[in-house]
Amino acid sequence: MIAAQYHWNVKNVNQPSAEAQVLAQTESISPIVAQILWNRGYQSAEQAHAFLNPGPEQLHDPSLLHDMAKGVARIEDAIGADQQITIYGDYDADGVTSTSILYETLNEMGAKVNYYIPNRFTDGYGPNVAAFQKLIAAGTQLFVTVDNGVAGNEAIAAANEAGVDVVVTDHHELPQELPAAYAIIHPRYPGAEYPFGGLSGAGVAFKVAQALREEIPQDLLDLAAIGTVADLVPLTDENRVLVYFGLQLLKQDERPGLQALMSGASLKPDELDEQSIGFGIAPRLNALGRLDDASPAVELLTTLDDERAKSLAADTEQKNRHRQDLVKQISEAALAQAVDADHRDRPTLIISGHDWHEGVLGIVASKVVETTGKPTLVVNVQDGRAKGSGRSVDAFNLFTALDGHRDLMTAFGGHHMAVGLTFPEDQLGPLADALDAEAAKQKLTESGPTELPVAASLPVGDVTMPLYQELAKMAPFGTDNVQPLFAFESATLTQIKAIGKDHSHLKFQLQENGQQLNAIQFGAGKNVPALTAAPDSAAVLGAIEDNVWQGRHSLQLMVKDLRLEGPAEAPVTPADTVEATTGTNDQVVDQRTSKLHKAMFTAFGVYVFFHRNVYQQLAGQLPTGATALLFDGSAQVPLAADTPAFIVDCPDATSDLTSVLAQLKPVKTTLYLYKKESLSQLGMPTRAQYAKLFKFVATHQQVDVGHQLGQLSDFLQIPRTQLVFMIQVFFECGFVSIERGMMNGVAQPAHKDLTSAPSYQLRQQQMQTEDELLSCPTAALLQRLHAPLN
Repeated sequence: MIAAQYHWNVKNVNQPSAEAQVLAQTESISPIVAQILWNRGYQSAEQAHAFLNPGPEQLHDPSLLHDMAKGVARIEDAIGADQQITIYGDYDADGVTSTSILYETLNEMGAKVNYYIPNRFTDGYGPNVAAFQKLIAAGTQLFVTVDNGVAGNEAIAAANEAGVDVVVTDHHELPQELPAAYAIIHPRYPGAEYPFGGLSGAGVAFKVAQALREEIPQDLLDLAAIGTVADLVPLTDENRVLVYFGLQLLKQDERPGLQALMSGASLKPDELDEQSIGFGIAPRLNALGRLDDASPAVELLTTLDDERAKSLAADTEQKNRHRQDLVKQISEAALAQAVDADHRDRPTLIISGHDWHEGVLGIVASKVVETTGKPTLVVNVQDGRAKGSGRSVDAFNLFTALDGHRDLMTAFGGHHMAVGLTFPEDQLGPLADALDAEAAKQKLTESGPTELPVAASLPVGDVTMPLYQELAKMAPFGTDNVQPLFAFESATLTQIKAIGKDHSHLKFQLQENGQQLNAIQFGAGKNVPALTAAPDSAAVLGAIEDNVWQGRHSLQLMVKDLRLEGPAEAPVTPADTVEATTGTNDQVVDQRTSKLHKAMFTAFGVYVFFHRNVYQQLAGQLPTGATALLFDGSAQVPLAADTPAFIVDCPDATSDLTSVLAQLKPVKTTLYLYKKESLSQLGMPTRAQYAKLFKFVATHQQVDVGHQLGQLSDFLQIPRTQLVFMIQVFFECGFVSIERGMMNGVAQPAHKDLTSAPSYQLRQQQMQTEDELLSCPTAALLQRLHAPLN
């Protein structure tokens, strides 16, 4: 059984109401889309038409924003008087795009302007007294804050005392006591008449630019779109217009920095959408502020120098990769801690570690929440102080839960779903107990799973390209305009496999009445055995997407949730171990893995290796009395009747495994079948990749492949593992020579088919073996090994 993570609230829009039918006819849209719009509140023809057809006329008058006229007048006075204006920004993607919007606008107006991005670790968020004083001493005569300021009372008071005005532009929650700023431009200012309160910091900055320029600044729509998507504000009303047109500008963007950034992220301009921003552009801009100084992000977005743009984009990409490595490393430790004896039975979690980079702890907390479903704080403990971030679930207000315990903390702030906090290390236990008590008070354990609105329960045959194209009219998707989800409750799952380097993701195909639909779910690879055992009992929930591969389009389902009713024939134990019998007393334990741990090598028995490098690495670490056997194809002595066998690594050929099992006849067999990287997932190199390498070796000599392989991989944009294989094939075919680590192309090499290379043939055999031993479900693997074990 696999329980659903969410409660599915199916609307069944495939049975549209009479009102939706009228809306469909009026707007010439499908009844399904019409019903979805109706359910979301777009119930008149005018409302539906405006939603489906974003236009500049839907942008509101910027003068309606509180203090807009006053703030603009002060900025224009400063420009006229040649006063030094400092834009005081923030270190996230919304903050750096906000800063860039006003920096470009004021520059074009002839202002004497600079910008300051506070450092997350030294300045903290928002106006900082010391930073303000330093900037004033350096000549600042007017501050304009972007994406911050409404909570900067102390720093703004210090600026006032120094005779320096502050114009605040912000969108965050307003505190009870507002700062004494010269002007506060905010879409939700109490008593103001602005018609849309959901602007991001970049959205507010865009409105200020619009007011200053007295026209819609179309050239800034790309920056406004990035900030809007990155900050997860509602993608409705004015924000929908900004992102809709911003994406169009991004597809033909002439900013050298964005061009270089998107190239490094492998984003194709003609395929850009809101997910490209959310998962490609924004994380890279955020990485700078998470790890170090975010100021280069503003330069990246605003520079006109192509070479400088490429350099900044390369640095940003490097920072992002480092950020990803940190998140992966800390997440593994955090998730292990979440299920240990001290944490697994708690309704809330406080996860702590030492030397954890504080800039990524919010991301780690989100991953723990996603995996466990529990509100989580992740903190770094250093010098008696714990500092970190928290993330929550819809049913638990994390800010309210902690707000009443400020006596345990030295710093605290946030909202319902996310907080940041600092507290003494010795308060970790009391804070954990207080959080659990608040969970009981808010009845967290009684709340049940979060509800997801589901557009309809569909048969697989209804998923067509015309339906997808109709649904795409509702894009861009995001907060308050989520991508429609569909349930598939009567299809059969086939071709079930775990994919990815660590086999952590799930891929399968939905089949129903002769129709097929490919599906993928990230992080669900562990469900392969259970789904394979009961493929007819699964229900799947997901969004329909267009999968583009080498210019070809096909529909696939991005799975959001799934459930499996009833017990599975191959149950998964807590250690992800599947035990089954082969029909006799012999027992086989399926523990296939891409990682080896010391705990796997503690029992008595014979440990079988197929590759010398793995054998040499581990043979000396076996327990006393255990035997290490490197299989070389020769006959082996049968084991004693009570000796178990552990198959450590995956052989190159399935016949090697069946041969060794037939000779050993172990009483019990544990299958690790370790393979660090799946060749099946990597695949064979493409003809284009071979051509790229061939062209390179024909024009470059004395290439130090022993030390410059990483640089060559980046230059050719070919994965390192793939590149090593290709070079070996070229060497065996006589296309290159390699001496003392230096590679040179062979002039006029003899024609030779790549498939004749021994490495090529071995790769084909290894991929076939992976399909037979690693990608198959447990039941199929046991069936394949039945004969040699009996």
